[in-house]
Amino acid sequence: RGAPPPPPPPAGPRHFVLLSAFCVKSAERKDPYALQFQYAKMEFEAKLREQTEMTYSIVRPTAFFKSVSGQLEVVNSGAPFVYFDLGEGRCATCNPISEADLAAALVDTVADKSKENALWNLGGPDDGLSMKQQGEMVAEVLGKEEAKLLAVPIGLFDVIIGGLQGGADLALRASRFDAWPEGAPEWLVKGLASGLAGLAQSLEDSAEFGRIGRYYAVEDMLTTDPADKYGRTTLRQHYERIAVEGQEYDPYTTMFAPNK
Repeated sequence: RGAPPPPPPPAGPRHFVLLSAFCVKSAERKDPYALQFQYAKMEFEAKLREQTEMTYSIVRPTAFFKSVSGQLEVVNSGAPFVYFDLGEGRCATCNPISEADLAAALVDTVADKSKENALWNLGGPDDGLSMKQQGEMVAEVLGKEEAKLLAVPIGLFDVIIGGLQGGADLALRASRFDAWPEGAPEWLVKGLASGLAGLAQSLEDSAEFGRIGRYYAVEDMLTTDPADKYGRTTLRQHYERIAVEGQEYDPYTTMFAPNK
């Protein structure tokens, strides 16, 4: 009798849903201000398209509600809503989506054949809301008699980023300095080099974080095709809810939140 046939290979995933980001378009266009994480997401998307073992859906949401909720507590305290002025009265516009609606959209891609091996740019049900309009909406929801708005020139970002990047480059060069006085203790040389290298990395990270902030201050995160709008929860409804319930603290999106 011959040997029994080998067992069948374990069943693998049949469909992969990738949560990507709307801003990956900047990496695709090779914009000079495209960010590192956008290129990383673009490369992952490319690898997913290349494989043939399973079907896939790539979902690129515009922004999450929490990304545009960070100033509610600030405005509630009486301070102005800060937005970045791009010149001639312009500011960035977006139609963000709630986390619950996004989760439902991700599940829908599994059964929707039109989303198979396809890319879906995804925004919420709102028409585009500018940063200025968001500030006015926050003030109205909080019952403020008048919206206090502070327009900051976008050039301020460039000054801050330039300073941080310049400091990072200087610290990195200093960490590689090798013309120490003869007889300098090795522990001192290594300690200074290590400290300067750490400072350089910290400043570099801060500069990149500044570039991320600048990007979202100037780029519209907006879908206009009705097929790319999804969900029922509007940004106003979100603001009304967190004005009553508060919101969880997020160091990257929420400036001040009572529920830390």
